[in-house]
Amino acid sequence: MSNRATIVDDRLFAYLKDNFSSEDEFLAELQIKAKEAGLPPISISPEQGKFMQFLLHSVNAKHVLEIGTLGAYSAITMARALPDDGKIITVENEPKHYEFACKMVLESGLANKIEVVLADGKNFVKEYRTQNQFDFVFVDADKPSYLYYLNNITPKIKIGGIFAADNAFAFGFILDSKPERNPDDVKSIRSFNEYFRTRDNYFTCIVPVGDGIIMGYKKY
Repeated sequence: MSNRATIVDDRLFAYLKDNFSSEDEFLAELQIKAKEAGLPPISISPEQGKFMQFLLHSVNAKHVLEIGTLGAYSAITMARALPDDGKIITVENEPKHYEFACKMVLESGLANKIEVVLADGKNFVKEYRTQNQFDFVFVDADKPSYLYYLNNITPKIKIGGIFAADNAFAFGFILDSKPERNPDDVKSIRSFNEYFRTRDNYFTCIVPVGDGIIMGYKKY
């Protein structure tokens, strides 16, 4: 046993990627196509994808919401972990990304499980009405809006459901007073982490995979 985390060096990272990755040939090709189409290289990592699939199986998720589609890499990854009657709604506000994502979803053969919505995330969350509460929510979008998403989505998450947000380590700058990159985003993530971890209605943790995923299990 150890009271300190093992540092994941290049060798261990390769081990994770080779043995515990959600990425197959289709998803690897999707990343190449996304780069060629001019989409930013900011999708979740393959090991994050595997972990999220594990979570989805753990809560028997059927109803999933994603804010921030980008090229549909994460949406397709998550949809593969859903049962036949499962569905993920993924929201994207950039038309170029939306069009690319729709094409990839069709090519993936998972159009029956994935609904790509072109909308502003905050407006969608505020206006969305459904009889089915979400089992799992994943946010990987504009960082200053994380707090808004949490507060407005929480009533639509079932008890026992999970809210998860990417980039909990703020691109590696979470502890920096003067971050070299995206200072406003870093500040927003830092504030969100502190807020989320102190909510009584969630049991929260950060999983140090990729750039960190902060998540909460809704208790009530």
